[in-house]
Amino acid sequence: MPTEDADLRSRLRAVGLRATRARLSVLQVLEGRSGPSSHTEVFSDLRGDGWDRATLYRNLVDLAEAGLLRRVDLGDHVWRYELASAPTGVGHAAEHPHFLCTRCGDVACLPMVEVSTPRNVPASVLAQGVSIQFRGVCERCAAP
Repeated sequence: MPTEDADLRSRLRAVGLRATRARLSVLQVLEGRSGPSSHTEVFSDLRGDGWDRATLYRNLVDLAEAGLLRRVDLGDHVWRYELASAPTGVGHAAEHPHFLCTRCGDVACLPMVEVSTPRNVPASVLAQGVSIQFRGVCERCAAP
């Protein structure tokens, strides 16, 4: 169920951002996604609304810097964005692994997969954050 505009406006204002039409549109698009999306994928969804690539990019960066979005790099040099968890339960938990299909490039969040970090990992590594991802072939690509 899509989040009401009032809730999205409230979340934007809570982090000190104005609730512009562009920001609301970006949040609504990402809310409907099951995994992180690239700038190109979000642009494709909003193309009919008249947004240009630079405006969209600035909004993705602003929303990520404000903590409403999380930026994910899956090792393919493409930044993807996903909703960060909100008090309403909308969005993704802070740390969760992702699945990247090596054939079609689709990315899916794996929020139900629990991964723990080994105890002997140096503190300096953990300070930078840990990103876990699974790579393989998705069910759609594996189907005959």
